[in-house]
Amino acid sequence: MNAIRTLLAAACVALLATPVVAAGGGKEAPARQWAHSGLFGTFDRAALRRGARVYMEVCSACHGLRLVAYRNLMEIGFSENEVKKISAEKEVPAEPNDDGEVELRPALPADKFVSPFNNENAARAANGGAYPPDLSLIVKARPGGADYLHALLTGYKDEAPAGVTVPEGMNYNEYFAGNMIAMAAPLSEEAVEYADGTKATVEQMSEDVSVFLAWAAEPELEERKRMGIKVILFLLVLTGLLYVVKRRIWADVH
Repeated sequence: MNAIRTLLAAACVALLATPVVAAGGGKEAPARQWAHSGLFGTFDRAALRRGARVYMEVCSACHGLRLVAYRNLMEIGFSENEVKKISAEKEVPAEPNDDGEVELRPALPADKFVSPFNNENAARAANGGAYPPDLSLIVKARPGGADYLHALLTGYKDEAPAGVTVPEGMNYNEYFAGNMIAMAAPLSEEAVEYADGTKATVEQMSEDVSVFLAWAAEPELEERKRMGIKVILFLLVLTGLLYVVKRRIWADVH
């Protein structure tokens, strides 16, 4: 028994000591200054609205947002009527009728964003075997977060470097691990029309949708920061009071 334990321990040490070899290629995403970064950072509301438009008009054709409800859009500046109009464009299963049949009804603001596919198999069948991930938590799920998403969306190259062969059905992206990605470049110039008149360049759309997905992954970010600031201020005041009390107590002793 002791010998077996020794062997298992040795195996664990060997595994932990073995370096992990990442997929070749894939530049590190450049760090960007986001409005929501830092202790006092808040989301850019204009960017959030534009990013939501990019998601709904481009990304939602393949990627779901299953943890976000349509009514949550009101938190980033959409009006109630706008949300009702957006949700009503989609259909969701209704409650079974008297015959037990399930029909479709227009989605309501309380419904979560409707997935573009009924299930994973349907998603893979429509995308050549590749499964488009849900984007609800994508910013947290990828190292680099919003920086990586922005880099990925702007990292497509029409031609691969000399000596690199791109397999059929794949695309070259300088920031994707291995450089070969099944998803074709999703954004193109003027792919959407921004209501505020902002020019919809690939760079601008990539930035806006990255901000929107950062919010989708952490909608409580601003509230959490406000609470953190309040706690810090409280602790500073408490520290000051404790210091004054200490000085008064020990003044009599000395």
